[in-house]
Amino acid sequence: MVKLRLTRMGAINNPFYRVVAVDARARRDGRYIESIGHYDPKQNPATVVIDEAKALKWLKVGAQPSETVTSLLRKTGVLKKWHEIRYNKTEDKVVEKPKKTEKVEKVEAKIEVLEEKVEEKIEVVEEVVETAEEIVETVEEPVIEESLPELTAESFEEEVSPSVEESTEEPVSETPEENN
Repeated sequence: MVKLRLTRMGAINNPFYRVVAVDARARRDGRYIESIGHYDPKQNPATVVIDEAKALKWLKVGAQPSETVTSLLRKTGVLKKWHEIRYNKTEDKVVEKPKKTEKVEKVEAKIEVLEEKVEEKIEVVEEVVETAEEIVETVEEPVIEESLPELTAESFEEEVSPSVEESTEEPVSETPEENN
């Protein structure tokens, strides 16, 4: 990870700092990748010089500024430009919506077709329900009762009694003792 931070330079009791892009694991005053400016707090007012192009380049690739460097970038106006670039608010750039891929367009078209089919089927189901309700209203007596004959005790005896009369023979036992 790359950080934008200060490296101390200068003599004892007379510091000035370089604003550098450095590997996050490196020592404070160790090797750095690139110097992007300097900061001298001893002058009145303190001087800050930052190369805007280099700073924006490092911010674009993901370098994280320290708190102090963030405040210096804010003072010089680099941070404002970075936010405009990052959130596409620059006036010179016309922001266009990203184009949809062919795959996304095909999927959206299929979804629209399926939604239309679902709506058609819902209409058909609603018509069937309405027809069924009309049929139920027109039928006064259940259809099942009309198809069944009336059962009375006399009709039951007529159906059962011939089968009893047919079997007048004596039952034959299967054991030989009873037959002799």
